[in-house]
Amino acid sequence: MTFLEHKERLEHLLELIRKGRCFALQDIASKFECSKRTVKRMLAQLRDEGYDITYCQSSRRFYLNN
Repeated sequence: MTFLEHKERLEHLLELIRKGRCFALQDIASKFECSKRTVKRMLAQLRDEGYDITYCQSSRRFYLNN
């Protein structure tokens, strides 16, 4: 995966989280055709960039806290 592809995936993942359409790790991994570990690294990178992302176990979704 090139740098540009990675950046586009991060932006798309962030958009999915903002719209409330980001579910379990396996669902995201299937959508991006990658492993769950890769998705975890992508989420960690977004958190390092300053986004406050949490996972709600009852609704099984990722959320962006304001």
